[in-house]
Amino acid sequence: MPEPSFDELIEAMKGAAGILKEVDVRFVLGGGLSAWACGGPKSEHDVDFLMKPDDAERALVAFEEAGWPTERPPEGWLYKTWHPNGSLVDLIFSPAGGPITDEFIDRAPVSEVKALRIRVSTLEDVMAAKLLAMTEQEPDFSSVLEWARALREQIDWDTVRDRTEASPFARAFFTLVEALGIVEPARV
Repeated sequence: MPEPSFDELIEAMKGAAGILKEVDVRFVLGGGLSAWACGGPKSEHDVDFLMKPDDAERALVAFEEAGWPTERPPEGWLYKTWHPNGSLVDLIFSPAGGPITDEFIDRAPVSEVKALRIRVSTLEDVMAAKLLAMTEQEPDFSSVLEWARALREQIDWDTVRDRTEASPFARAFFTLVEALGIVEPARV
C-alpha cells in the first residue's frame, strides 16, 4: 500500500481525535505531525497519538466499534488502527522513554492543528522520544536531522540532552548536529 498523502493523514488525525474525544480518552499528538504543527516539515508516514496505558485498551475498542481495522502488535508499547482511507494511526502508551503519564499530557500545549484544537507534544518530548526509540536495527537519523534543522531555535537542546544521555544514538546525534553547526555544543 502506498504511503498516505498529507491530506489523508490530516483526515485520519481528525477522525481519530474525534473517536478519542467521544470516549473521553486524553491524548497528545506526537511524532512527525506534532513536529509539523510546530513548523517542521510535512509528515507523510502515520499519525501518532500518545495516551496513558490505562486508556489504550478502551481507545482501541472505540476504534474497533467505529469500524476501523485494529492490531495489537507483540511489542506491547502501542496499538495500531487504520483510518478508512488507509492511513495508519499509532496509539502509543509506553514508548522507549517510559509510559505516558498525566504529567506528560498536561505539559503538552493545546494548539490548533488544521482547525482541530488538540494537545501537541512539546518539541523536547518529540525529539527525546525519537532518539530513545533508535536501535541498532533502525539507526535512522534522517527525520531527527530534518526536524533539528527546521526547529532548532524552538527546542531546549539541554533538556533533550539530559533526557537522552543514556542513549548512544542520542550521543551520536548530538556529535553530528554540533559538528554540522545545527545545534550549539552543550552548556557546561
